[in-house]
Amino acid sequence: MQFGRTQEILYELNKIKENTQDDSFINKYRLLMETPVYVDSPLAISATEIFKENEDLFDDEVKEEMERGDNPLEFNGLQFTKTAEESRALNESDEPCIIMSASGMCDVGRIKHHLKHNLWNSNNTILFVGYQAPGTLGRKIVEGAKNVKIFGEEIAVNARIEYIEGYSGHADQEWLLNFIYSFIQKPKQIILVHGEKQSQNDLKERILEETHIPVTIPKYGEIYGIENDKVYLEGRLDLESVRRIQKIEIINKVKMLRDEVTDMEDILKNEILTDDTNESDINSITLKLKEIEKIIVSIIE
Repeated sequence: MQFGRTQEILYELNKIKENTQDDSFINKYRLLMETPVYVDSPLAISATEIFKENEDLFDDEVKEEMERGDNPLEFNGLQFTKTAEESRALNESDEPCIIMSASGMCDVGRIKHHLKHNLWNSNNTILFVGYQAPGTLGRKIVEGAKNVKIFGEEIAVNARIEYIEGYSGHADQEWLLNFIYSFIQKPKQIILVHGEKQSQNDLKERILEETHIPVTIPKYGEIYGIENDKVYLEGRLDLESVRRIQKIEIINKVKMLRDEVTDMEDILKNEILTDDTNESDINSITLKLKEIEKIIVSIIE
């Protein structure tokens, strides 16, 4: 989860768990009020600690609640799993719970372990509260994939999949336009450098229609300059610069693959290659590893 998003959701969950005045509310949300909540993301945990250290910066509403003894970031049943061992233990438990884990578009991190152990189970719900980029595991799940591959294993998507756009860390068209309107002196030019192609084009048309401010969407490799409040196309990256960028992207992808292999090794040690592993399982794993080895060798050659 993105900075601030975890804390927002903890705040909402705290409201439910601490509401003990309304009997009808209690009856409706009793199970949720009794369900333990695990924050399983080192980054989100660190961010929560920063929030706790700066409680004087909270808004007046939250400060009033804290003065009444209700800290929104601390409530019964809330636990932080700081170690990998604690994270793995969640997947070994049958206890009903809420696991809040950073998504990273579901391509990296602890979330992949949780998906591997929970996607197949129709009793589970996977709730996405952040943007999932095209081509990522998260996007495939959100768009209704029936099966996905995680750590080289085909996993059936039987869990209930839900998506809340309201918690997205990305502003929508309304908020972006509000940001433009907030300037006392309006921008002379707007350059859109982030977002999917269709979304960029839609936003460009709306900005032009409502504000009449010129909008540019740079193409890959284009270089723009700014001089005397004017934006102009300065040139394009030469072939060597483009290759340099591509090399950096390849290195980053190799680093990601290395993380994937580390995760796979962790799974093999702790979940698959146990004392109960039979010869058939070992042979199957060996064949899969040989297939991966062939692919890697073919790439290098």
